[in-house]
Amino acid sequence: MNNKVVTFGEIMLRLTPPNYKRIVQADSFDVIYGGGEANVSVTLANFGIESYYVTKLPNNPVGQAALNELRRYGVKTDYIVRGGDRLGIYFCENGASQRPSKVIYDRAHSAIAEAKPEDFDWDKIFSGKDWFHITGITPALSEGMAEISLQAVQAAKAHGLKVSCDLNYRAKLWSRERAGEVMSKLMQHVDVCIANEEDAEMVFGIKSGSDIHAGEINVEGFKSVAQQLIDRFGFELVGSHLRISRGASDNGWLVVLYDGKEFVRSTQYDIHIVDRVGGGDSFAGGLIYALLTGKSLQKAAEFGAAASCLKQTIPGDFNHVSVAEVEALAGGDRSGRVQR
Repeated sequence: MNNKVVTFGEIMLRLTPPNYKRIVQADSFDVIYGGGEANVSVTLANFGIESYYVTKLPNNPVGQAALNELRRYGVKTDYIVRGGDRLGIYFCENGASQRPSKVIYDRAHSAIAEAKPEDFDWDKIFSGKDWFHITGITPALSEGMAEISLQAVQAAKAHGLKVSCDLNYRAKLWSRERAGEVMSKLMQHVDVCIANEEDAEMVFGIKSGSDIHAGEINVEGFKSVAQQLIDRFGFELVGSHLRISRGASDNGWLVVLYDGKEFVRSTQYDIHIVDRVGGGDSFAGGLIYALLTGKSLQKAAEFGAAASCLKQTIPGDFNHVSVAEVEALAGGDRSGRVQR
């Protein structure tokens, strides 16, 4: 297997109060690095895929620390551009029980947000590669990044890559109207669309019938959502991870996939959450791996669900699990017993 995957986006410095403290209590923070596409890239590298991450990082020790963190997990950083003034920061307050997690962004004017089209040689980046992954977070960073993201997906298709996109709507970054306008253009060049319980509604006005605030998920409703997305954009596959939220600490979790003919759902897991950040990204990474390695639609759903289930038991943004561990869980080993 010699598949090569490229992801493109922003890696940030995450500051989290230890021991479930609130930010107003904190006198120290745990330092973590992560971001949607970087999380996917690390997941794929851990699964043995040749994984390239593209971004722009400031040429200072903080930018170098982020670069080192990616290299630590085997991510290839050949196409990362250095320059700009700062690395984006976000504060993440981990919730517990009925207290939700909270995220505060400090990412304006980051190096990647102020990148220029000439920073990225897409012909060189995509030469000899197989898959390109992006999320809706990247074009939301700035007007310039919306333009660069469109250029990236166009170039990826011109080079014959499969393109996946996780809608990942972030209300703190842009409006629903602007997201719909920009993402509609990008989606014309996407093969595999990933959308969670809210994304299709927030970005394209397509409703599933779920009430996420009441913890009610309409699984069958996602077949209609997926069909509408396929009808509009011609996707080969639409996938969604569904979170049944019973509080910040305990969630139900499953995956659904639809290719226009076959609709499958994974095993549902009951997760006691350690850190939910990156759960959706680990599903995306698991799904890409499953599709690249020729798994059936049902097995792809099971692999993606198991990968993302395991991630949420691990602190930080990255998913530090192996293919063998994911396949063991997907195969039914859910005991959590000590392995000696």
